[in-house]
Amino acid sequence: MMFLDQAKIHLRSGAGGDGCVSFRREKFLEFGGPDGGDGGKGGDIVFEAVPGLNTLIDFRYRQHFRAARGGHGMGANRTGRDAPDLVIPVPVGTQILADDPQRTLLADLVAPGQRVVLLRGGVGGKGNAYFKSSVNRAPRRFQKGAPGREMSVWLRLKLLADVGLVGLPNVGKSSLLNALTRARARVGDWPFTTLKPQLGVAAHRGREVVIADIPGLIAGAAAGAGIGDRFLGHVERCRLLLHLVDATSPHPVADWRTVRRELAAYGAGLADKPVLPLLSKVDAVSPARRAQALARLQRATGMAPLAVSAASGEGLDELLGRVLEALPAPRTAVLAPAAWSPLDATGA
Repeated sequence: MMFLDQAKIHLRSGAGGDGCVSFRREKFLEFGGPDGGDGGKGGDIVFEAVPGLNTLIDFRYRQHFRAARGGHGMGANRTGRDAPDLVIPVPVGTQILADDPQRTLLADLVAPGQRVVLLRGGVGGKGNAYFKSSVNRAPRRFQKGAPGREMSVWLRLKLLADVGLVGLPNVGKSSLLNALTRARARVGDWPFTTLKPQLGVAAHRGREVVIADIPGLIAGAAAGAGIGDRFLGHVERCRLLLHLVDATSPHPVADWRTVRRELAAYGAGLADKPVLPLLSKVDAVSPARRAQALARLQRATGMAPLAVSAASGEGLDELLGRVLEALPAPRTAVLAPAAWSPLDATGA
């Protein structure tokens, strides 16, 4: 399935049904009173986070969503039918942003089953029975249903993972993901083999850890080079970063610093997240060169890097053990109140 992490869609909630003008007419009751019913409520626009989805590709083929209108009122004081809500399923981790220059955050769906009412449907209009009074016994007045609300929004998917793999292109992130999990990420001996984020689940000591692999970062990624700003968004929610440095690189410390600068430039707390430095592809270099690279990285990072090889499996068990130590508690999510709506917060 094609991966898509950003989409713009247009929404319109349902209009309310019109009230009815009607008078009671029965045999032997020539001048019955007004009995026009009220219109029904229009459908709301509701977003729901559902498990099993990990892309916004469906919104490439459908960008307009419109809820149904409420039913019109009828005689005999019959109220029109309320229209059903239009529920739009999205992946867990989807953010809903306003279509304004600031891209204001309207909702963040981070738990399966979480719902948000983004646009409420219009209320139904009153029938003529509502306007009956002592001075107007036969009103012909009625209300039209309130129109639905309309707006455009951006959907942005930020993957929910415990661990994020970061590094320059072609440092072995996809190979490591495949070795640690049952993912089948594409692997190749050229830069930018990975063009979209990948997820995998690693099992170790009775625990499961979700790992995200994002395409390689280059200088200027935080400013959008190679659409790196969108890739970095997928590790915003990660609790731990694994920073891979290629052991075959002639400048491992410079490679480390390049990625660290991009994390700091992007912001969103990425530079402050816990990080484990990894020296990858250690099977491809001599023991002397490995030791030299490890020593240089340790001096530059102030941490003891771990030597790993996806090809030989070296260091993978130790890596998973250190990951579990850095993630003492499983991720827990709290459902937002089902009745909450951005419109409630703004007083609209």
